[in-house]
Amino acid sequence: MSKSFGFDTLGLHAGFTPDDRHGSRAVPIHQTTSYMFHDTEHAAALYNLEVGGHLYTRISNPTIGVLENRMAALDEGVAAVAVATGMSAVFLSVLALCSQGDHIVASSQMYGGNINLLEHTMSRFGVTTSFVDPTDHDAIAAAIQPNTKMVFGEVIGNPGLDVMDISAVAEIAHAAGVPLVIDATLNTPYLMKPLKHGANIVIHSLTKWIGGHGVAMGGIIVDGGNFDWGQNDRFPTLTKPHFAFQGVNLWEEFGPAAFSMRVRSEGLYNIGPTLSPMNAFHILQGLETLGMRMERHMANTIELVEFLKNHDGVAWVNHPGLADHPCHDIAMRQMPKGAGSIVTMGLKGGREASQTFIEKVELASHLANVGDARTLVIHPGSTTHSHISADAMKAAGLTNDLIRVSVGLEDINDIKADFDRAIKTAQKIIQRKHATKGA
Repeated sequence: MSKSFGFDTLGLHAGFTPDDRHGSRAVPIHQTTSYMFHDTEHAAALYNLEVGGHLYTRISNPTIGVLENRMAALDEGVAAVAVATGMSAVFLSVLALCSQGDHIVASSQMYGGNINLLEHTMSRFGVTTSFVDPTDHDAIAAAIQPNTKMVFGEVIGNPGLDVMDISAVAEIAHAAGVPLVIDATLNTPYLMKPLKHGANIVIHSLTKWIGGHGVAMGGIIVDGGNFDWGQNDRFPTLTKPHFAFQGVNLWEEFGPAAFSMRVRSEGLYNIGPTLSPMNAFHILQGLETLGMRMERHMANTIELVEFLKNHDGVAWVNHPGLADHPCHDIAMRQMPKGAGSIVTMGLKGGREASQTFIEKVELASHLANVGDARTLVIHPGSTTHSHISADAMKAAGLTNDLIRVSVGLEDINDIKADFDRAIKTAQKIIQRKHATKGA
């Protein structure tokens, strides 16, 4: 499908043409484990990566393939690999490039799961990580070592909401001969396409805004096809003979799509965090309305932020769309349609007031997810980021009173009314407790 089509058109049509035999307009669910070979030569050719096609759903599937092609079109990449979760997408991206003794430079202001994976899990396999402030470009450059295989970060940090200057960091990474790998979950391709700003690999948790309805988990890795893996000897997983598949050299054989082929031929083949065809179908349903939903998410977010700024019970509110946010200019340059629908805030009364607020909301849901059609709230310090160190929490901008809000699609007046009531209720409860203690 032509890349000249608009975002919403690609979200509905890219990657799929109805077949003449059955004529299904909706993407069919290919609920099968494996596929018929034409003959023994065809089977051998598939296993040796000599021809395209499907041999086992752990590695590829027609329904999942539509999702991959559609996301590659929306992010303007050359290929994509869909997997079971966002975290498995991060892991397989690291696995595709890193071996024992290798190194990663990563943002210190990321989702707690990303930090835990790099700091604790990958270190057990001999892969070390230097965490740096993503807005400190000198620190990023200084952290890159001869054995560094990637610079990794998030467009919008979760939950600190810093914004990485993708173009500037890409320039730093490329000058050192390493790729920039970006988790773009919080912005989606609708708000920003990191590949157009110089990133090389883009990761999304499909569970969030792209799926959008809290019913299916998934992740995806989009290969930009814009990095020269053969410029030096730093990437043997792509430029040396593959341990399987008759020793094929992925860079020579697949060129711009070498990285995605490594993810598929090793990550899915050997590790197997496979997205189910049913979940791929659910995510495709969400993808069809992503543009419209993101517009509503942005409109609700802007109005809720203004409401919270002026509320007597709110101590502070944080969102990159605010003019006084330190990354506001970068956010608006990179994401003119909006800087995401995550808002963080703290209430007067500190952690106790914030946690009481979470317990008193009625419309909003207290969940660990983000990017749902419904408004969600959580206290990250005691949940999503509770397993990282105090120093890592501080580096991530995570204070003990911080409430993370994922703004949903409800009527904004209902969201504001729910928050107003819960804030006032929390304040009254705290005041009564203090009055009782003082009596």
